[in-house]
Amino acid sequence: MRNFPLSRGTVAGLIKGYVAVSAAVYTETFNGMLGNSPTNLLMLLALGIPTACIVVMYFVRPCTPSLDEDNSTEHSHFMYTQISSVVLGIYLMVATILGDTLKLSQAVTYLLFGIMILLLLAPLAIPIKMTLYPNKQTKEKASTLAPSYSTDSLSGADPENSQPLLGSASTTLATGTNESDDSTDLDLLLAEGEGAVNLKKKRGPRRGDDFTFLEALVKADFWLLFVVYFCGVGTGVTVLNNLAQIGMSVGANDTTILLCLFGFCNFAGRILGGSVSEYFVRSRMLPRPFWMMCTQIIMVVTFLLFATGLHSLIYVSTTLLGICYGVQFAVMIPTVSELFGLRDFGLMYNFMLLVNPLGAFFFSALLAGYIYDKEAARQHPGVLEPSDCYGPDCFRLTFYVCAVVCCCGTLLGVFFISRIKPVYQMLYASGSFRHPRSQQQLH
Repeated sequence: MRNFPLSRGTVAGLIKGYVAVSAAVYTETFNGMLGNSPTNLLMLLALGIPTACIVVMYFVRPCTPSLDEDNSTEHSHFMYTQISSVVLGIYLMVATILGDTLKLSQAVTYLLFGIMILLLLAPLAIPIKMTLYPNKQTKEKASTLAPSYSTDSLSGADPENSQPLLGSASTTLATGTNESDDSTDLDLLLAEGEGAVNLKKKRGPRRGDDFTFLEALVKADFWLLFVVYFCGVGTGVTVLNNLAQIGMSVGANDTTILLCLFGFCNFAGRILGGSVSEYFVRSRMLPRPFWMMCTQIIMVVTFLLFATGLHSLIYVSTTLLGICYGVQFAVMIPTVSELFGLRDFGLMYNFMLLVNPLGAFFFSALLAGYIYDKEAARQHPGVLEPSDCYGPDCFRLTFYVCAVVCCCGTLLGVFFISRIKPVYQMLYASGSFRHPRSQQQLH
């Protein structure tokens, strides 16, 4: 977020997209290089992965970002990375399905593993090209813009004071222009000079400023984003955790294909969510959570399709849900950075990720697990602990509850978008992210 302030959605989609395909990468590594050895896999996870992280940690550091919104070189680099990542995702899905359905020789397995490594390393072509053929014009622009750039404040100022969680509804819907914001700042400074007000005590951060984690916790928008995100991801992770049982209950015996399909669509949703939200937030100043709302509407329909229990719809439902589930991640990350800044971004981001275990606990363990076990006991009377359940009734009620939860998330999303729309209109009024005045400069 700090190194690419003008492409936050694209960056978030790419990073989370690679996370989505990481399980398939480890599967191919297990089948190829590790020879299906559990011991070798544990050694890789215990020693190989931490070593790789330490080696590349030097390259993960703050740098002077490009603030030129018309930087065609950066756009082409992102496009190349997105294309290579999509090719990697498609390749992994095909390779996994082939490995599951066909008996491949050891030579073919090693070949598939080697191709995967080449695709993983494809983005390294960008720094190699930039090193061998540096762009002098880009370097001059960066050095020119660097002095006026503050890494402590990479978020925009809000024309409207952020309201507490229990603030009045009328004041939360108020809007303002940049001119009125400037006049308000001038009035406050004059009042402080006359001793009428202590600006440092009276004025807190506004949406778009850098918030501390505790300051964000008392803001209504923070909790609205948390709940909307919970409705989408909490219900989606329920299907992900139980996808094998869902497939078996409707007669899809080969659940590997189902899991691969969900994994690839989840990856595609993250890439698309980041890119599409970035395009529309720049061109139309459309708040990013709009796409969370749209995908949750689709998720309502998808859960109802799952509830029918028809084998012919299981693959269509899985595809739709995977894409919508991925979009939630790619949209949430830049939204947090834009509304609450980067000061405690790590804390806020990881706090938002609590919706994963919370959703898994409430919707997967308590709801889906209880209903599944109860239906399995009904189908196998006399069996102490039946493990298999077949038919649409195994998950039908769970899907209905998930559909209702996504309906609530959609309604909350409409209200949330109406609150933050003025913020995005100000942040992206010039067609790209606006860098705000820091609080210290204002004081």
